[in-house]
Amino acid sequence: MVPIDRLLAFTAMSFLLIVIPGPSVLFVIGRALAHGRRAALTTVAGNTLGACVLVVAVACGVGSVVARSEPVFMSLKLAGAAYLIHLGVKAARGRRSLPAAYNAEAEGRGELRTLWEGFVVGVTNPKTIVFFAAVLPQFIVREQGNVVSQMLTLGLVFNLIALVFDSAWGLAAATGREWFARSPRRLSALRGAGGLTMIGLGVALAVTGHWQ
Repeated sequence: MVPIDRLLAFTAMSFLLIVIPGPSVLFVIGRALAHGRRAALTTVAGNTLGACVLVVAVACGVGSVVARSEPVFMSLKLAGAAYLIHLGVKAARGRRSLPAAYNAEAEGRGELRTLWEGFVVGVTNPKTIVFFAAVLPQFIVREQGNVVSQMLTLGLVFNLIALVFDSAWGLAAATGREWFARSPRRLSALRGAGGLTMIGLGVALAVTGHWQ
């Protein structure tokens, strides 16, 4: 069991990290602008699943490998950046077909694919990797035992907070998208903007962020 003081401190730190938009949040916003509310929420679910995998990895000791190995960290970071750019290019290239397909996309665009895309971005998010690998273990009380259980508990707290705020970002962006949908030209421009957002995010992810 995590001591209440450690739990509250970790919750506060998690909140501060999550409210500052990072790769996952910006990706959700891009998905909302490009594809709508359902795609945004499905992406949030994928991101959360990816973060859960990171928590389990850290609890099992993999996180320490990432934290201490620059090649492993850089590989994950670049893989996530490349995937974001790939998705952004696809969204931008398909912007002209969006108005005709809007109604169909509003009903669903392949939820398993959207979930997978969100998962890949979530599991390769260097911001979350570093936080779980370098920060989360500092809130563990090893003397109390059950270290893995403590880590999983803290990871669950983080992911619940992220789920709420990421969903709020996605819903807000999707609501604004409805106004654009009234005009085919605006909607086409919006799809392109969503794609460019993801491309820019991928580039920024590739050139920023430092291994400890």
